[in-house]
Amino acid sequence: MGYVRKKAARSRAETEIAAISAACESYKADNAVYPRPQPAPNTTTDTLDPRTMGDPTTANYKTASLVLYRALSGDRNLNRIVDAADESLEIDGSALGTPLIQLPNSYYTFKPNQLSPTDQTQIPVDFIRDPFGNSYGYSTANQAAAANGYNPTFDLWSTAGLTTSPPTATITPQWIKNW
Repeated sequence: MGYVRKKAARSRAETEIAAISAACESYKADNAVYPRPQPAPNTTTDTLDPRTMGDPTTANYKTASLVLYRALSGDRNLNRIVDAADESLEIDGSALGTPLIQLPNSYYTFKPNQLSPTDQTQIPVDFIRDPFGNSYGYSTANQAAAANGYNPTFDLWSTAGLTTSPPTATITPQWIKNW
């Protein structure tokens, strides 16, 4: 029974990563950049490096995941709905100098089981949750430094329930990833 559950979780993670990656492409089409606080080198998305950081329970994973959530959902204040309060926030949660004149665009609708906590009455969103209960990894580290990360665009992955930092050669190949 455990094998079947793990296989189903892997399949769901693969599907979610593909859908979230497509949403990132739509975001880039509208904004000319992938979700990443601008202009802000060395943000959490730039410093979360899948080559060296394999523990999805760390604050770096969760913070980078929230940048992705805010950018793709449009819910910048993490209350699970897009409302007027979101017009005054950047995708990293910081205040915009000049508020938007309309609601932020939504590129992806997250299902309740994709967010932590999964109970929608508990606000705010803590992170984007993979099928194994951990945070998805989201990184733009290669944009910040070519020796980091895997993709020149963005890295998106699930550790598939395997947690070690730094990742080892036997664990990283088992991750579900977009590279």
